[in-house]
Amino acid sequence: MPAQTTAAVAATALPTLLRQHLTGWAGGLPSADELRVVASARNAEPGWDGRPQLITGIADAAGRTVVAVPPAAAAQLAHHHGPVGGRSLTLLPGIVGRAGHTLDRVAFRWTEAPADLPDAGVWVDTTSPRLPAWLRPFGGQALVVFDGHGQYLAGVGIKRHDELGHEISVGTEPQARGQGLARRLVAQAARRILDQGRIPTYLHTFDNAASSRVAAAAGFPDLGWSALMLSDEPANVAAVAA
Repeated sequence: MPAQTTAAVAATALPTLLRQHLTGWAGGLPSADELRVVASARNAEPGWDGRPQLITGIADAAGRTVVAVPPAAAAQLAHHHGPVGGRSLTLLPGIVGRAGHTLDRVAFRWTEAPADLPDAGVWVDTTSPRLPAWLRPFGGQALVVFDGHGQYLAGVGIKRHDELGHEISVGTEPQARGQGLARRLVAQAARRILDQGRIPTYLHTFDNAASSRVAAAAGFPDLGWSALMLSDEPANVAAVAA
């Protein structure tokens, strides 16, 4: 596979599988328009964890953005608020019935060439009582590391958005950090996803330096792209939790 660089990548140069995945997940690919909001029935249907992902979007390195919302939300935006503009993004949470939530922009990475790191984990059904609660919603199998006493140390869950794109989420217990487990797990999971004929993706907030380092070390370069998604909690709840 060709080596990846940190240079900006245009939508037309994306890997075919990624283009196909994003066309479904985000409703299209960034184009000459600065911002497009498109109707997608998929955003009203159950997502990777059984809950609808009401807003999903992607932006290229130049900031050109496409955002998918349920058809009823797209119609409401067009009818009541006119042409799409920058303010449209702030209106979308309320339009999809999530007033108080925010539209979060996070780093979006992918790879066709994971780092050549040694495997670290074993694949275990997410129903296993040996796994922590955070891994169970992913379903299928999780990639995990246990210590010599069978104690959970780190794991990867797979968000199976569709048959083309699988997103990797990783977590490490405090006592196991600093050993390189996360990067090895992410690279190992990415290899399996590619072997299955899919494209692995990795998302993280821009202020999460540790997650950014894991992604880079596992072979997911930062090519300047970002994803947009509805926040899990209303802004006031998130502020209190922080």
